[in-house]
Amino acid sequence: MISSLAVDLIAHLRYFIAVAEELHFGRAAARLHMSQPPLSQRIQRLERHFGLRLFDRSARAVNLTGAGQLLLVEARDLVARAAVLDELAGQLRSEGINVLRAGLPPDVPGTTVAALAAEFAARQPAVTLRLQESAPAVQHRALVEQRLDAAVLRLPFDTARLALGPVVQRPLGVLIAGNDPLAGHPELLLSVLAPLALVIFRRSTAPAVFDEILDTCARHGYRPSTVHEVSSTEFGRGLVMAGGAVAFDDGALAPPAGAVWRPVTGQPLAARLATVWPRGRDNPAVHAFAETATVVLQREAGMSVVGPVRPGTALRARPTSEFLPWGAP
Repeated sequence: MISSLAVDLIAHLRYFIAVAEELHFGRAAARLHMSQPPLSQRIQRLERHFGLRLFDRSARAVNLTGAGQLLLVEARDLVARAAVLDELAGQLRSEGINVLRAGLPPDVPGTTVAALAAEFAARQPAVTLRLQESAPAVQHRALVEQRLDAAVLRLPFDTARLALGPVVQRPLGVLIAGNDPLAGHPELLLSVLAPLALVIFRRSTAPAVFDEILDTCARHGYRPSTVHEVSSTEFGRGLVMAGGAVAFDDGALAPPAGAVWRPVTGQPLAARLATVWPRGRDNPAVHAFAETATVVLQREAGMSVVGPVRPGTALRARPTSEFLPWGAP
């Protein structure tokens, strides 16, 4: 039998969080704009619901019990997710159900973002596209938790709960200081970069991609003694221009003054992107976004589709970054 508290659990968790953070019923009541007796009653009701004592109370202090400390973490998460749900419900009330929430990597050029938005609007005029940028790891979690309807993600990543559209790629070259002796070569082997440091995005933003790049470099004889993890592309370019370091770049944008871009012999590294959505949540708008993103990335960013991709076919990344056909989810 479902407890009568279940339908109002989020509100009671908010009371619990306030008391846990204030460790004082009077201050918590003032924060919640209510009087203290009703707050105490709600905490007692929550304790009866869980069958646990959440607070140690005395005349001089209020402290969380061990159970209360453990439940506080989950309570905060549930209340935060409820806030997201409320926000989405508000959007749906004001805009209708035809809203597609889609994520893009932060390094997608502005011209590509604009072209994607315009072309999707032409294909799906009745659907409002809500684009947002975030790091790959953040996007992946949002997809798994279904806070995003679709996203463009850089491979590899965990595909266990996701469906993938076509994969597009562009080879990565090297951004190097213009006065470096290696800059005089038309293309470079990864192994000749050994004396130079590597400038790369922070691993926390895309752990699998980060590891893949360094593993590939090691297999081709480049084991940088120093790895600079940066949050800002401009800061990273500044380190390259200062000399003694390189960064991998797809060459889509002109290199900054003081640096040159050179291809890597054999093209061992590539930026691979795919449109992704939660498995089982595909619909015409999601498929339209996947098709639009694929076309726009080919046209605007010069990317190419990896292999012959049939409609309805998804692709799954191997740990070695190769790809295998996979049945439609």
